Amino acid sequence: MKDIRGKFIKLGFYGFFIFVTVVLCSNILVDYKTRDLTFDDVAKIKSNKTGLLLGTSHNLKGGGKNPFFYNRMEAAVELYKAGKIENIIVSGDNRTRYYNEPEEMRKELSRQGIPEDRIYLDYAGRRTLDSVIRCGEVFGQNSFTVISQKFHNQRAVFLGRLSGLDVVGFNAKSVNYFWGFKTRFREYFARVNMFADLLFEKKPRFLGEKIEIK
Repeated sequence: MKDIRGKFIKLGFYGFFIFVTVVLCSNILVDYKTRDLTFDDVAKIKSNKTGLLLGTSHNLKGGGKNPFFYNRMEAAVELYKAGKIENIIVSGDNRTRYYNEPEEMRKELSRQGIPEDRIYLDYAGRRTLDSVIRCGEVFGQNSFTVISQKFHNQRAVFLGRLSGLDVVGFNAKSVNYFWGFKTRFREYFARVNMFADLLFEKKPRFLGEKIEIK
């Protein structure tokens, strides 16, 4: 009985070691490959016809404004007003009539002065993979700027580059570790999941008809 228990303990230890190694390697590789492809300074990033603004909820679960959301909106407006993008695709989850990330992003961008005809809504951006691939295949953008927080941009840029797209990232202001810990922690495992998607050649859930960006 002790021998069997010892074997299970060893298997558990080896499994945990392998899992931690995979998580660390996945994150180190993404950070390394995108080290020169995300930017904090609007003056240093190249111009692109289109920005891809990645969605999140505008409110926190417990109530109140979500700083990740509003910091992304400010970053998109800054890029547009600096002439570094001409159009903005707002891509996010639209799972129910009561939860609509693209529509909330559109309303906030309009409130901050972005013309309505420069905003394109992508209702099928339920995952980062979907948003990035759809930007190329549905919206016809082979070169674009992703807009989110740095850790999110790194994953999106990595995905885009592996898919043959010329993608760079503009980093929205981050959120302090106390408020953003849960989101940052999830990102470690999101990157592992991304490699699994790439390994199994996972495609966006929806593609649909092409949308022309003028």
